[in-house]
Amino acid sequence: MDELPTQSTSALALPRLQLNRGSTTATSGPESKPKKKICCACPETKKLRDECIVEHGEEACAKWIEAHRICLRAEGFN
Repeated sequence: MDELPTQSTSALALPRLQLNRGSTTATSGPESKPKKKICCACPETKKLRDECIVEHGEEACAKWIEAHRICLRAEGFN
């Protein structure tokens, strides 16, 4: 009976080690990998940018375009 818990524990220890390795890789990469899809990121600045471009043209909306770019970069998009 003593062998079953030992084998069970060692079998569980290996997957935990593998999961920890995977989570370490995942935690080092969130800065480079966005958490959301680009279409769903920064909806407020996207809406303002799009409305401005439709009403005034792209040249007149540099402020809103840049604000949206800054927001997207903060979300992890380049």
